[in-house]
Amino acid sequence: MALKLIQRLTLIGQFGGHRGVCSTRLLSTVSVGQPLCAGCLCTSAGCCVRRQGCRTLQQDSGRRSLTTITREPSFLGSSSVGLHRDSGLGFRITQVHGPTAAEEEDFKQRLDSCSSSRQVFSLLRSLGIMSDTMAAAALHRVADLEQVGNSLKDPTVLEKDTIRSLCLQLEQDSRRLTDAGLVSVLLACTRLFLDPWSVLMVRLVSESQERLDRGQMTVGQLCTLGQAMLAMEGPGCVMLEQVMEQIQKQEPSQWSLEDLTAAYRLLQGGVVQDGKYRDLLNAMHTHAVTVTSRMNPAAVSGLLGALVVLNQTQVMPLVINLCKQAVRHVPHFTDEELTVVLGGLMHFGHSDHFFVEAMEKYVPTMTFTSHPETVTKVAQFFGRRNILSPTVFDAVAESFVYRADDYSTSQVARQIMALGKLGYLPPNAGEVFRKVESTLRSRFPHFQPRTVLNLLHSCTLVERFPVNFVSKVFSSFFLQQLQDQGTGIDRIVLAQLTQLYMTLKLECPFYEGPKLLRKYRVKSFLMSGRSLETPVDAHLYNTVKTGLVDLLGSRSYFGSKVLTPYCYTLDVEIKLDEGGYVLPASQNDDVYKRIALCIDGQKRFTTKKRQLLGKEAIKQRHLRLLGYEVVQIPFYEFEKLKNKTSVVEYLHQKIFPHTFRLSW
Repeated sequence: MALKLIQRLTLIGQFGGHRGVCSTRLLSTVSVGQPLCAGCLCTSAGCCVRRQGCRTLQQDSGRRSLTTITREPSFLGSSSVGLHRDSGLGFRITQVHGPTAAEEEDFKQRLDSCSSSRQVFSLLRSLGIMSDTMAAAALHRVADLEQVGNSLKDPTVLEKDTIRSLCLQLEQDSRRLTDAGLVSVLLACTRLFLDPWSVLMVRLVSESQERLDRGQMTVGQLCTLGQAMLAMEGPGCVMLEQVMEQIQKQEPSQWSLEDLTAAYRLLQGGVVQDGKYRDLLNAMHTHAVTVTSRMNPAAVSGLLGALVVLNQTQVMPLVINLCKQAVRHVPHFTDEELTVVLGGLMHFGHSDHFFVEAMEKYVPTMTFTSHPETVTKVAQFFGRRNILSPTVFDAVAESFVYRADDYSTSQVARQIMALGKLGYLPPNAGEVFRKVESTLRSRFPHFQPRTVLNLLHSCTLVERFPVNFVSKVFSSFFLQQLQDQGTGIDRIVLAQLTQLYMTLKLECPFYEGPKLLRKYRVKSFLMSGRSLETPVDAHLYNTVKTGLVDLLGSRSYFGSKVLTPYCYTLDVEIKLDEGGYVLPASQNDDVYKRIALCIDGQKRFTTKKRQLLGKEAIKQRHLRLLGYEVVQIPFYEFEKLKNKTSVVEYLHQKIFPHTFRLSW
């Protein structure tokens, strides 16, 4: 009740009946023991600057100032801007005899083509009249061009006469604005970080409260108002709760596509906490599945991004439909939209061959011109989904040689990590890894410790050995940095360090640098979750095991899931004596040869072009160097065998190709 009363407070003599809305959070910023002066907060002469309590802003040559404040956490301070009462600029905002629909559409197209705030202002000055929605669109475009994080690139842009005049008209005409124009202008002002206590903002919020109380706003307008209040006061805002109450009274199945996407934008902004609005979200998901075929690129990207932010887990039918719709839009996504789409599909672990084919056609056309993060996300997506597409990775590798200097250290590492995971060397591999080496040499201090480790480890997966930098990685200083970063040195980091050290010992015998201390070494590369080995496919293993019993005559003649002294786990190990006879698995004396059977299921291979993943290739390479005879049993060969006889014959030919088989 107290808060509602404050929100209803009439600011005497200021707005001729307008109401000011004061939030509890903003009120709390006033120093204790100092009175809050409604008069100086919202005078027609200016707005209150809260320094050492409350004071009246002085008039200066007929100018009024509209300040921005430090965002908590949203608003960021910048310099003041003045508003001329009589600016002399030609445009005016009107709802009577306003521009036609065609004129508004033409304005929108011209506005979208503006690449600087100066161009936006020139466009505004060229107009005679404009609607309030056109004015709001202009403010949003300035925000698009100037907003960087929680600040403006150039805060002085708010001091330009054009924007002063526009804001003054909006302030004076706030009661005559349409619902759509009112809430859109308010949201644009939050994006420009205007002080919530300024005259313009107080009038806009007060008028929005009145309209909200009438209960006649559309879902889209409610969502826009909700976004503005969320930006100003956060998820605890009372006005925002009122907005959400009205949205929940609506039936999502009746919403337009625009209303649906607006609701997702609002909810992903931080409104959903502790499972709130679960029923609303479920109803929205159900409706979204039915309208994905009508979504444009922005809607597909926005919805996928919202599902990720909202951490929705039971939405795979919707994700599948969005992926299908994304296929149509691949060439038309902006860099930012494509980045979000790829991130969403990685998050949900989904892709289909139509989307992959569309990307294969598009990627070679964009690797030299798209944003570095977008190119990196492409490589990450194909790597994460184990999709080996030479078309894609050759294009990424070619652009890497020329653009790596402009990439962040994280982007450099993530592109090479994708190559390492898939075990793929592009045709220009020499140039690529020379570029990696020069980047490491010139920018090594700028790499995060884990990023360096991931990058160097990925190089070894494709037989590129970063000997010049390993001495730094094994130093006590670097290891301490690893310990201090993030979650510290976890098992996967220790496993990477161990395998990196093992690679140098086995494949770079000339290495004489620092050794990895034993306390940083693991005993097994196979672990739950992320692992340097892929667990054996249970069904394929059981089938092979049955065949081995038939071949060898007893289960005792081979070991299963054997952990070696070299950290690798063997799917099956067979021991032979010097005469070539099979020894019992439990016998350790007189062992002349060890055969390691790699029962390679589908998850150990890349898709599209079939080859072993990088981590499986390095395992088999190391086992051979350690003296094992490696016998590969790939799933695609074994699946062709139709009966017991063919299985036994196949295993005999694989394991003992030069030996005549006896019948047991």
